[in-house]
Amino acid sequence: MSELTRKIVFLICFVTIYAIRFYFARQVKQNKITDNRKTIQETFLLSLTVVGMFILPLIGIFTPWLKFAAYNLPSWTGWLGVVVFSLAIWLFWRSHTDLSLNWSASLQIRENHSLVQTGVYQYIRHPMYAAFWLWGIAQILLLHNWIYGLSYIISFLPMYFLRISQEEQMMIDTFGEQYRDYMTHTGRVIPKLYQERLESEE
Repeated sequence: MSELTRKIVFLICFVTIYAIRFYFARQVKQNKITDNRKTIQETFLLSLTVVGMFILPLIGIFTPWLKFAAYNLPSWTGWLGVVVFSLAIWLFWRSHTDLSLNWSASLQIRENHSLVQTGVYQYIRHPMYAAFWLWGIAQILLLHNWIYGLSYIISFLPMYFLRISQEEQMMIDTFGEQYRDYMTHTGRVIPKLYQERLESEE
């Protein structure tokens, strides 16, 4: 796969994900927020992530400024990137669909918020974060550059590790033992396949 094709594929996938996010953001806009735990630190880390997922890749794709940091991977890695990004898009869309009006872009609880345990949420608690990790891997495979190829993974790391524990604490505060029980049979971003196999053998 040529460099131009990889960049075009990345842009198509990028636009698709933002179209999904825009659509669902409009859907939940009128749903009242009852618990808002957004902090300045979270806002800063979100901004840092935007640089890695949006600004640097676009600079790299549309300008020659970062060509000095290019690296070479075999041609087939581009096709693998397409597969990984496609999976990320599906998981991103499905996560929003399953959450419906319960979804929020930040640490917030909305009116009539319910604990979703169906669809992809019956296997993992944070499929949207899983989609972001897949996006980061796909970006490395499609954009062969040490700066804008790796920028998303690097910028997402601090955001993930800060927010994941805060989000789970918010859910525990809201749903109590119901959420604690939910945590016992689901993984954060990877399904607890080993546990499920043991339960099926009992």
